[in-house]
Amino acid sequence: MLESLRNKNILVVVAHPDDEVLGLGGTIHRLINNHNCKVRAVILGEGITSRSDNRDPEKWKHELEVHRSNIEAARKFIGYESVGIYDFPDNRFDTVALLDLIKVIEKEKREFEPEVIFTHHGGDVNIDHQRTFEAVITACRPMVHEKVKTIITFETMSGTEWRSPSDPRHFLPNLFMEIGEKDLQAKIDAMEAYEFEKREYPHPRSPRALRTRAEMWGVANGMMIAEAFQVIRSI
Repeated sequence: MLESLRNKNILVVVAHPDDEVLGLGGTIHRLINNHNCKVRAVILGEGITSRSDNRDPEKWKHELEVHRSNIEAARKFIGYESVGIYDFPDNRFDTVALLDLIKVIEKEKREFEPEVIFTHHGGDVNIDHQRTFEAVITACRPMVHEKVKTIITFETMSGTEWRSPSDPRHFLPNLFMEIGEKDLQAKIDAMEAYEFEKREYPHPRSPRALRTRAEMWGVANGMMIAEAFQVIRSI
């Protein structure tokens, strides 16, 4: 599958700063460095203000500025060519018209002309992840002139695996990308660049947990380390 993505324009559409790293940072690093892919990330939400009872961006002005600088630091570790940053309300995407999210994705598609989109698993516990997935699927309806031929979802540690066991929308990967040690280290370094998001073990966003997850997917598929994905559409 990695080889089939060679030379492609790839758009990564996520809800929050750090999501562009957590699920697929190793794979994107490898695609950029080994497969000549041109990759842009689109981060829809500001990622901070839900930590207050009421949304007040002015109260979080300093933290939002730091967050944006962290996005740039993480971008350099992974190698994203560019990042589109938007300010939809953190963990409140259900208060935003789905059409508003779709319009952003449609604009990004027109400007970047991707052939492949990676985005969140639609069954994540996080509402912003769910709405991002819905917006991507709607913005990429398989009509005759649609350039996006492949849509792939990824797990987001500290979101995907926390879904209730009784929920039918579990992440069931059917695609596994082998990555190298340099790719995994780039992912870990990028995640550590996020001052407000990194955590200590045993949290899923800790360096040790990210390595353990990559080793688990590798062992499950006869490889050393890997990342897991679900192919939603491939034409």
